Amino acid sequence: MPDHAISDDPAVQRQLDRLSLLSPGRDVLGLGRISQLLDRLDNPQKQLPPALHIAGTNGKGSTCAFLRAAIEAAGLTTHVYTSPHLVRFNERIRIAGRLIEDDLLAALLEEVIDIAEGLDASFFEVTTAVAFLAFARHPADAAIIEVGLGGRLDATNVLTAPLITAITHLGLDHEAFLLAPEDNVPTEPMARIGFEKAGIAKQGVPLVVQAFGEPADGAVTAQAERAGASLLARGKDWGATSYDGQLHYRDAAGKLTLPLPKLTGAHQQENAALAVAILRHQKALTISEPALAAAMDWAHWPARLHRLGNGPLTRNAVQAEIWIDGGHNPLAAQQLAVWLKQQREKAPDREIHLILGMLANKDATVMVESLAPHIDRFTAIPVQGHECHAPDALVAMAEDAHIGKAGAAQDVTEALEGVGQQLVLIAGSLYLAGKVLKQNEEVPA
Repeated sequence: MPDHAISDDPAVQRQLDRLSLLSPGRDVLGLGRISQLLDRLDNPQKQLPPALHIAGTNGKGSTCAFLRAAIEAAGLTTHVYTSPHLVRFNERIRIAGRLIEDDLLAALLEEVIDIAEGLDASFFEVTTAVAFLAFARHPADAAIIEVGLGGRLDATNVLTAPLITAITHLGLDHEAFLLAPEDNVPTEPMARIGFEKAGIAKQGVPLVVQAFGEPADGAVTAQAERAGASLLARGKDWGATSYDGQLHYRDAAGKLTLPLPKLTGAHQQENAALAVAILRHQKALTISEPALAAAMDWAHWPARLHRLGNGPLTRNAVQAEIWIDGGHNPLAAQQLAVWLKQQREKAPDREIHLILGMLANKDATVMVESLAPHIDRFTAIPVQGHECHAPDALVAMAEDAHIGKAGAAQDVTEALEGVGQQLVLIAGSLYLAGKVLKQNEEVPA
């Protein structure tokens, strides 16, 4: 899949242009090309600080944000590799707490692209190699590595000896890749998803997971056993619940009472609990209870139920409460529906307005039908620069779902014209969320 990466820095853009020509949209899972590429670079993945390897369908980025916040609250430093970016490519690579600088990024991209000649390496494989090279050359106490797609055949799975591995929530997404026919793999969809994600399990390395339910639980357990990993499952080896305004966590080492996370949405409490479990089940990093408590407030992850501030995009809609979320799959739709229901209960008379744009390869029907019971007004927009669902088609879905006021606009700016005292949710695509953040001058830093 094309990543549509652009940069305001000419040197970085030159290398991104070269990368687009080197691998124009190539997206084939497998470890062969990345292994060859890293071997040509003297295997920087073997020279990283202790690595925390995180897979899952939803919640990976937020979990990584909680991990980073806790590690830094403990006075330690950590590299972070996540994807995709929202506005600037640099967001993918954080070196010891800071986004990679343009000059270093341009130099590393050039180095890796030069040496990748003839390998047919993908965009993600090259960027993974760039991240590993940066992390190997700069000191830090830890490295947080987010899986890009799946797990078993993801480019990041060249990590042979991570400190710890983990799986966040599971759901259907990227079915064309993760459910592709293959011999000797589970055929039931959720079992296959669990099988793919748990492919990051490694011998002797803890694998910390949420509770998924069958058949995913069984597939994850089988993968952990096959790899010789020690499985630490929610509900068996650790647990967490929220009440009285606090997050209550327990495991074999004892109980913790922590503040609720500042990140919006009940699902963020689940992500925060998993981050706590990850850090409690590794031995290389000393993370105190006060550091874990601080992480609940410090963690920040843009475009995931992110309330927009006053900026160029929102200044003409000052009476509205405007939120963005990049969720685009059935699990995200469920989480957004829960949040919207809560907002309705808080202010029953306030109109809720959904502005939706989705890529053509995403299931827009599920998103619309999930959110429809909580929506008063619907505006469909294109995701400009990408293959996306036509606004008229989205409007038809909204009408079929009995949303009373449904229409289309050419962009977010037009969709926000005349907005009054509404709660507005702009959703459906991380690409769209990135454009909104850039328009409102809220570029992630």
